[in-house]
Amino acid sequence: MHVTLPARKMKYNRKKKKKIGVMIMWKYVLKRIGLALMTSCIILSLTFILIKCLPFERPVGLIQQQFSYYEDQVHQGFVLRFNFPQSGYGDLLFKYQLPSTNTTYHYYLKPIMAQYTQWLGNILTKWDWGTSSHIQINVSASAIIANQLPYTVKVNIFATLISVPLGILLGIVAALNKNKPIDHFLSTAVMIMTSIPSFVLIAFLMLLLCYNNHILPTQWPADSAPMQERVLGYILPVCCLSFGSIAGYCRFVRAELCEVMSSEYLLLARTKGLTKQQAILRHALRNAMVPIVPSILAEVIGLLGGSMILESLYGIPGIGRLYTLALTAKDYNVLFVDMAGFTTISLLAGVILDISYGVIAPRIRMRAKK
Repeated sequence: MHVTLPARKMKYNRKKKKKIGVMIMWKYVLKRIGLALMTSCIILSLTFILIKCLPFERPVGLIQQQFSYYEDQVHQGFVLRFNFPQSGYGDLLFKYQLPSTNTTYHYYLKPIMAQYTQWLGNILTKWDWGTSSHIQINVSASAIIANQLPYTVKVNIFATLISVPLGILLGIVAALNKNKPIDHFLSTAVMIMTSIPSFVLIAFLMLLLCYNNHILPTQWPADSAPMQERVLGYILPVCCLSFGSIAGYCRFVRAELCEVMSSEYLLLARTKGLTKQQAILRHALRNAMVPIVPSILAEVIGLLGGSMILESLYGIPGIGRLYTLALTAKDYNVLFVDMAGFTTISLLAGVILDISYGVIAPRIRMRAKK
């Protein structure tokens, strides 16, 4: 059977439109990534300058450790070293006399813009974010973050894997049983769950499960602890992080699904012969997921912020607890790298969010977002 010319032309046009659509999508994705990188650069630059405007926090420890720290700062290009006192560089930071030669070194801070230029060059050429001045003296700040990041990531991933499906499922159940006893029960439970502050829940569960009944460990188990104890150590932080998220997902999914179920196109689907379950699964859920996905990404970012309190109370060696320690000790390099990590995660989540719209709702095209 021969294919007619109009049919060939239609097939060619479909391929051409598909190719153009893919090009538009990649153009949009690259544009969003570029915008996220530019935004991240601006935020981090302003944060660096503001931190450098704060009073310089001198390192703690032995004299030899302080000397090693300032020598490292000279090597990184943030501090100047002279053999004699200087008058045009502000206050003297540190003075050290070498025992072997009796030479006295005097250390002064460079101007802020000179430090910024050097900092930017160190990151772009050597991926050097500076060293810690208090938490782990002379240890790379990025290495400290890298060592403690897996703890936060694992706890938050487990909490997300539990809260997202469970919260969406409860929201669907509540929407399908609108104004029925189970809907009233879930709505009341959601109000209670969202009204309890996270630190109150953490303290209550630690008192109930850890100290009174000794069901769970009283603090985060060490890496050398037995496997069973380490597994039990995840239960409390995962439950605490999931508690409020489940309530939020349930309430949001119920509200969106109830609104979609009363729309005209869903009634039209029912008149075409689809059952209520088929109409909900094929049409209602997909359209309701459009505003739900942003809430999931925002909730994941919120979990990272909420884990600061949890990690501090339960002793989890993650970046949330590290942020608190760095802020208390005024370890600005570690604090800055920690903030950079949160900023990057937030911007990356925004890019994923924008791209996910076109996948979930085909009617939302990348062309409309140019």
